[in-house]
Amino acid sequence: MKTLFSGALVACFGILCLSCSQSERRTEETAFTKQDSVVDFYLAYQDSILQAWNVMINDDNKKINAMRSLLHELSVSNPEQREDLSHFQERLDNLVQLRYDQRSIANKDAVEEYDFASSSLVAELLSTAETQPEFAYNATLQTLAEEIRLADERVGNYRADYDAIVAGYNTFLEQNKMFLSDIAPDSTLEKKPLFQMVSEELP
Repeated sequence: MKTLFSGALVACFGILCLSCSQSERRTEETAFTKQDSVVDFYLAYQDSILQAWNVMINDDNKKINAMRSLLHELSVSNPEQREDLSHFQERLDNLVQLRYDQRSIANKDAVEEYDFASSSLVAELLSTAETQPEFAYNATLQTLAEEIRLADERVGNYRADYDAIVAGYNTFLEQNKMFLSDIAPDSTLEKKPLFQMVSEELP
């Protein structure tokens, strides 16, 4: 009887150990799956943020290149105005130097300075082009002017798209930072600034 009881006890203990082992394994698998999922989302957010930024900057580059082409076309058509037009070229070169990056958009002054320089240059350059006698029949001037105008109008939309992705990313970081500490240094787990932060501070 004692042997039978001992055998039953050993069997029960073995079942208990097996149950605990399976439970621990399930817990580990759940945690592993959760971390894998978080990492996948983190990498997807990083890719989306970079893509949204590059699309926005590439469009801005196209606008700047269109302004360069417009200036060149005006210089060819109006050689007597080349000295006056050279001032536009200087401002255009300076505009490229003023442009913000993903970190500096946290500084509202940097964004405002770029926006003012860009908006005033676009307005004055388009006004200069459209008041030229040849603008009425020069298809190149008309096409470049329209390209610049449309690109300037798209800026707000691109910034809104970028902000939407970054806002989601920042919330994601708040909720899952503990799962990411092993795969990313603290410096890359900081919240990213948004353009919206700048616009909210404007009067």
